[in-house]
Amino acid sequence: MQRQNWRLYIGLLFAAGCWAQTAASSRALTWQETQAKFRANNPTLLAGQVTIDEARADEITASLRPNPDFTASTDGTQITPHEGVFRPFSGTLYIGTLSYLHERQHKRELRLASAQQATAIAVSAQSDLERNLMFNLRDAFVRVLLQKAVLGVAKENIEEYDKEIGINQDRYKVGAIAKVDFQRLDLQRVQFESDLTTAQVNLRTAKIDLLQLLRDRTPVDEFDVKEEFDFEEPAITLDELRAAALSTRPDLKEAQQSFEKAKTDHQLAVANGSTDPTYSLWWTHNGSFNNPGAYNTLGASVSIPLRIFDRNQGDKLHTLLDIGRNQQLRDAAQITALHDVDSAYATLQSTVVLLRPYKAKYLEEAEAIRDTVTFAYQHGAASLLDFLDAQKEYRDTRLNYLNLVGSFFSAANQVNFAVGREVIR
Repeated sequence: MQRQNWRLYIGLLFAAGCWAQTAASSRALTWQETQAKFRANNPTLLAGQVTIDEARADEITASLRPNPDFTASTDGTQITPHEGVFRPFSGTLYIGTLSYLHERQHKRELRLASAQQATAIAVSAQSDLERNLMFNLRDAFVRVLLQKAVLGVAKENIEEYDKEIGINQDRYKVGAIAKVDFQRLDLQRVQFESDLTTAQVNLRTAKIDLLQLLRDRTPVDEFDVKEEFDFEEPAITLDELRAAALSTRPDLKEAQQSFEKAKTDHQLAVANGSTDPTYSLWWTHNGSFNNPGAYNTLGASVSIPLRIFDRNQGDKLHTLLDIGRNQQLRDAAQITALHDVDSAYATLQSTVVLLRPYKAKYLEEAEAIRDTVTFAYQHGAASLLDFLDAQKEYRDTRLNYLNLVGSFFSAANQVNFAVGREVIR
């Protein structure tokens, strides 16, 4: 009896675990959750983060000071006997020397500043990489939302049409409509079935594309996303978008940081052309001195390289030219960013212009026309052709609206990409 209870408990625990796993895997992801999952799993982003860590490691190397040198040497060891007595170490000279290279013109500080600027460039490059990848992710996410909305409309249309078929079937049985009219109504259902099948295939394909970007192995039928899919006119101006792009777009920051680094590298090249003295301090022990107090001596020296030839002219010229090149690249990046914002905003506005009348009146008019013609047809005041045309116009209007909403979200995604951050949700 006790063994049976244990089996029951284990079975219940296993069933609860399977249910929890299924519920967790089938939970719909929001846009924020999709972004977090993408950042945690995308190998390109993870590799880019390693590049930043490598740049920070280079800062450690750049900040290192020169190590002092210690030299120990001997001289004067006798190899022949003196007056018949062999005393090889009696006159040996022992020397210990400590030297240090002193870097002038702030070479170490400039090396560290250049390395830190290289790290900042790597951070901006990583942000720009994320900007590009998030654009593709958002596009795939919007396509899933669009196909979900289209599938919902297709299901709604076929359900409503089945109700109409049921009503007209009753009318046919009582002789209110001819058999051929009922058959034409029933045959029209094929179009609704085709719309439903196409929507199911498109939704499945969109989910597969999004799962691939997320590196998620969740079965397609258990994967879903959720977010509001409707049109709300954005309250943002072109001037605000242009200002936001100039202040936040990561490729612009990268171009500006490259320009600043080029100036630092030129200062470092000039500093590297200066001579660095080497200070030395030594101690000697000479056992051959007759004066007992003069065995141990101290000495010091300064070694200064003679700059007869400037061996750093090439680096100076190269870094100076690099300043001008990066300045041109910075200006080009700024022009490109503003062009991207203007182009994306124009596309967004054209989509908004098309969506306004749909949301204001076209959707309501199409639904009103369909209901009016359907009522008239059921009471013999409209022809079958009028009824079918009204159904088709309503279906086309709904699908056109959804496709325009999808175009609006795609245009908003393009605006966010051009600005460099999410300004339109």
